Amino acid sequence: MVEQTIERLLYASRWLLAPIYLGMSLALVALAIKFFQELYHFIPLILQVDESQLILKLLTFIDITLVGSLTVIVMFSGYDNFVSRLDIEEGTEKLNWLGTHDYGSLKMKVASSIVAISSIHLLKVFMNIEQLANDKLLWYVVIHITFVISAFLMGYLEKHVGHD
Repeated sequence: MVEQTIERLLYASRWLLAPIYLGMSLALVALAIKFFQELYHFIPLILQVDESQLILKLLTFIDITLVGSLTVIVMFSGYDNFVSRLDIEEGTEKLNWLGTHDYGSLKMKVASSIVAISSIHLLKVFMNIEQLANDKLLWYVVIHITFVISAFLMGYLEKHVGHD
């Protein structure tokens, strides 16, 4: 009797994640606002900036987009895996990957997204390399390599060790 009550409470506690996933949708709104704020400030200057500044700004837009995409993946996959299956009516537009990401693939998506975001930041650093001290550049590279190795090891372990 006590054990069943505890198990039901533990299982029901997964719903504590629901407001967190809802909060992630608000974070996505904030990210969209920041994207369009950056775009609004950049458009009037587009004819005045040189090629490297244009590339840096485009990398910033790509970076924001990747973070937004990662947020959507974590929000929907996490809710679907840990809280409740999404009940999407038949005939309604549905993301084709929805329901296909288990915890392991979700970890890999997050890890690979972090590597992609880190790559963009590193590329932005290289575009302004003359303004950066060598020791800081070294740390950027070391941190990026750490992300790459971590993602590789996670993928290797996921594939070779397996999961429940």
